[in-house]
Amino acid sequence: MISIQNQTQLQNLTSWTYLPSNKAINSSSNPEAIANPCNIWSGISCNTAGSISKINLTKSGLQGTLHEFSFLSFPNVEYIDLSRNKIYGAIPPQISSLSKLIYLDLSDNKLSGKIPPEIGFLTNLQNLYLYTNKLNGSVPQEIGQLKSLLVLNLMENRLSGPLPMSIGNLSKLQFIQLRDNQLSGSIPQVIENLMNLVVLRLARNNFTGHLPQNLCRGGLLANFTANGNRLIGRIPESLRNCTTLYRVRLDGNQLTGNISEDFGVYPKLDYINLSNNRFYGELSHKWGRSLQLTNLEIAGNNVTGSIPPEIGNLTQLHLLNLSSNHLVGKIPMELGRLTSLVRLILNNNQLSGGIPQELGSLTHLDYLDLSTNKLSQSIPSSLGNFVQMHHMNLSNNKLSHGTPTKLGRLVQLSVLDLSHNNLAEEIPTEFSKLGSLVTLNISHNNLSGVIPENFVELRGLEFVDISYNQLRGPIPHNKAFQEAPIEALQGNKALCGNVTGLHPCNNSPVEKKHNSKIGFKVVYCLIMLPVLGAFMLAFYGIFITLRRKRESQQEEQSDIHPKEFELRAISIFDGKVLYEEIIRATEDFDAAYCIGRGAVGSVYKAKLPSDDLVAVKKLHIPCDGVWRKEFLNEVRALTEIRHRNIVKLYGFCSHARHSFLVYEYLERGSLFSILCNDEEARKFDWIKRVNIIKGVAHGLSYMHHDVSLPIVHRDISSKNILLDTEYEAHISDFGTAKILDYESSNWTAVVGTIGYIAPELAYTLKVTEKCDVYGFGVLALEVIKGKYPSNLVGSALSSAIWGGKMLGDVLDDRLAHPTGKILDEVVTILKLAVACLHENPELRPTMHDISCNNTNLPYTERQIEG
Repeated sequence: MISIQNQTQLQNLTSWTYLPSNKAINSSSNPEAIANPCNIWSGISCNTAGSISKINLTKSGLQGTLHEFSFLSFPNVEYIDLSRNKIYGAIPPQISSLSKLIYLDLSDNKLSGKIPPEIGFLTNLQNLYLYTNKLNGSVPQEIGQLKSLLVLNLMENRLSGPLPMSIGNLSKLQFIQLRDNQLSGSIPQVIENLMNLVVLRLARNNFTGHLPQNLCRGGLLANFTANGNRLIGRIPESLRNCTTLYRVRLDGNQLTGNISEDFGVYPKLDYINLSNNRFYGELSHKWGRSLQLTNLEIAGNNVTGSIPPEIGNLTQLHLLNLSSNHLVGKIPMELGRLTSLVRLILNNNQLSGGIPQELGSLTHLDYLDLSTNKLSQSIPSSLGNFVQMHHMNLSNNKLSHGTPTKLGRLVQLSVLDLSHNNLAEEIPTEFSKLGSLVTLNISHNNLSGVIPENFVELRGLEFVDISYNQLRGPIPHNKAFQEAPIEALQGNKALCGNVTGLHPCNNSPVEKKHNSKIGFKVVYCLIMLPVLGAFMLAFYGIFITLRRKRESQQEEQSDIHPKEFELRAISIFDGKVLYEEIIRATEDFDAAYCIGRGAVGSVYKAKLPSDDLVAVKKLHIPCDGVWRKEFLNEVRALTEIRHRNIVKLYGFCSHARHSFLVYEYLERGSLFSILCNDEEARKFDWIKRVNIIKGVAHGLSYMHHDVSLPIVHRDISSKNILLDTEYEAHISDFGTAKILDYESSNWTAVVGTIGYIAPELAYTLKVTEKCDVYGFGVLALEVIKGKYPSNLVGSALSSAIWGGKMLGDVLDDRLAHPTGKILDEVVTILKLAVACLHENPELRPTMHDISCNNTNLPYTERQIEG
C-alpha cells in the first residue's frame, strides 16, 4: 500500500507522461507499474520512504510543455533528466518548488522564453544543463544564489546581454559552458573568485573589453576558449602562469601584447590558437617546452623575429600555423623532427634561405604552404617523400634551378603551385604521374623546352597556368590545356595549339610521333577490347554465382541465429525490439511506406506501437566486409553528435538482410519538398529562409570544428535538410558521412547528390570540409532562388551579384522582394554563396567563418581563404 503523498506523485507523473504525445513512456495497461513505480517504472527511483527522488526520462520521446508537470508534487526529488526530448515552451517559475534538487538537465529540447529568476531558489543545485534550446533574454541575476553549483551549461541558446555580476558568488563552480549565444559586454572580473574553475568556454558571443586579470587564480583552469568575440587588451599575468592549461582558443579577437612575454610554459597544453589578433614581438623558445602540444596556431598577427629551433621539440605536433606574420630568417632544420606533423603553414612571412632538406622526414604531411616568402635556392628532392601530400604551395618566392623529378611521386597531390619563382630547365616528365592533380600553377618562372607529351595523361587536371616562361611547342591534348584562357598560356616563347590566341602548330616531328602513337593505341584498343570484354563477362558470371551462394548461406544463418542482429539503440528503445517493430511497421519495407529515395538508400516512415514516428533510412549498400566495419565505426561516432541543427540518430542496424538507420521524424519533411510545392513555398518567407541557411551553417560548423575529429557530411542538399514545425533546419542522412582522421588519407568513393558535389571530388576523391562548403553554397542559392540554381552555379555569377544587377533573377519570384534589413541579409548570403562555390577548395571560406559571421559579413568582392 502506498501513501497518499505517493499516490499524488504517481497521479501527477502519469498524467504528464500519459499525454497523447507521450504514450511511449508507459502503458496504462500495466497496473503493476502504477502500483509500484519505484521498482517497475524505468527511470523512476524512490528514497527509503517511498517518495520519488529521481526522474530520468532522457531520450524518451516526450513532447508538450513543462506547464503540465506538477512540480509541487515532488518535494523530495533530487534528480531530474528530461534531456533530448521535444519539450517546448517556457520553463515555469514553479520549478522553484523543487528545493532539494541537485541535478537538473533540460538540454537538447525546444524550450524557449527566458530562464526564470525563480531558478535561484534551487539552492542545493549542483548541475544545471539547459544547453541546445531556444532560450532568450539575459542570464538572470538570481543564478548567483546557486552557491552549490558545480556545472553550468547554457551553450547553444539565444541568450543576450551581459553576464550578471552575481556569477562571482558561485565559488564551487568548476565548469562554465556559454558558447554560441549572443552574450555581450565584458567578461565579469568577478570570475576570478571562482577558485575551482576548470572549464570556461565563452566562444562565439559578442563579448568586449579585457580578459579578467586573475582568470586562473585558483590554479585549476584547463580549458579556456573565448574565440570569436571582440576582446581587446593584453593577456593577464595569471593566464601566463597558468600551468594547468590543456586547451586554449583566443583566435578571432583584437587582443594585443608582446607574445614573447605574455605566454609561459604549459606542460599539459594540447591545443592553442591565438590567430587573427594583434600580438607582436618574437616567438619565444619556451614554446618548445610545451611538449604535449598537438596544435599551435599564431597566424594573422604582427609577430617578428625568427622561428625558434626549439619548436622542433614538439614531436606530438599535428598542425603548425605561423602564417601572415613578419617572421624572418631561415626555416629551422629542426622542424624535420616533427614527424607527426600533418599541416605546416608558414606563408605570408619574410622567411629566407633554402627549404631544409630535413622537411622530407615529415612523411605524414598533408598540407604544405610556404608561399609568399623570400625562400631561395633549389627545391629539395626530399619533398618527394610526402606521399600523403594533397596541397603544396611554394609560390611567390625566389626558388631557382630545376624542379626535382621526385615530386612526381606525390600521387595524391591535388594542388601544386610553384608560380612566381626563378625555376629553370624543363618541366619534369615525371609530373605526368600526378594522377590526382587538379590545379597546376607554374607560371612566372624561367622554365624552357616543350611541355611533356605525356601530360595528356593528367585527365583530372582542371586548372593550369603556365604563363610567362620560355616554353615552346604544342600544348597537351587534354581538357585543362585546351580550355585554358589565353592569360594562362601567354608570355611564352613559342607555344602553339588550337586555342584562341595561339598559333596553330605545324605538323612537326613531335606531332607526327604523337599522332603515330595515337594511331597505334586505337588499333591496339580495337583488338584488345573484345578480348578483355569476354574475360570480364566470364569473371562477372562467376562472381555473381559465388555471391548469391554466399548471401543465401548468410540468410539461412541469420534465420537460425537471430541474436546476430546488430541494432544499436541510442534512445529509449531496446535494439532487437526496435528492429522487429520497424519491420512490422513498414511491412518489411513495403513501398507504400517509402517517403523518399536517394542514391544511397530509401527513407520509410514508421509508426511504432508506442505511437512514435521515426524515419528509417534503408541502405542499398550491402553492409559486409570492410564497408561494414567502416560504417559501424563512423555511425557510432556520429551518435555522439548533439546539436539543435542536426537530426537525432536513434539507432542503426547492421545485418545480412537489412542495413538501416533510424532517425527522428520531422513533421515538415525536406526542404526540397517545400520548395517544390508552390503553396508551401509561398508560406516559406524570407525570414524563415534566412534562418534555415543560418541553421545549416551552425550545424556544419559544429561538425567541422567542434568535435574531436571533424565530420564531413558529403551530401549536403535540399533533400537532406529536414524542417520541424517551426521551420528549424536539421541536417539529416549521415549514412555517407566521413570522419576526418588527419593521420589517414581520407580518400573515398564519390558519394552525394549530383549538382551539390564539389568539383574536385570527381578527380581527387579527397574528402575535406571544403566539400561540404561547396554543397552549402549551392543550397544557399537554392533556398533564395526557390529551386536548384542550375543557371547560377558558375564563375559568371560572382560579378553580377556583387553589382546587384541581377538580383531579381536570383530571388524566388513566388515571394515579394525582400526589403530593409532582410534584403541586406539576403544579399550577404548570395555573396557568401559565391565564395563557397569557388572552384579551388582552398579559396572557399570555412563553415566556422560562415557560422560566426553570416549575419554581418565583412566580405568584399574578393574570395575569402578558408
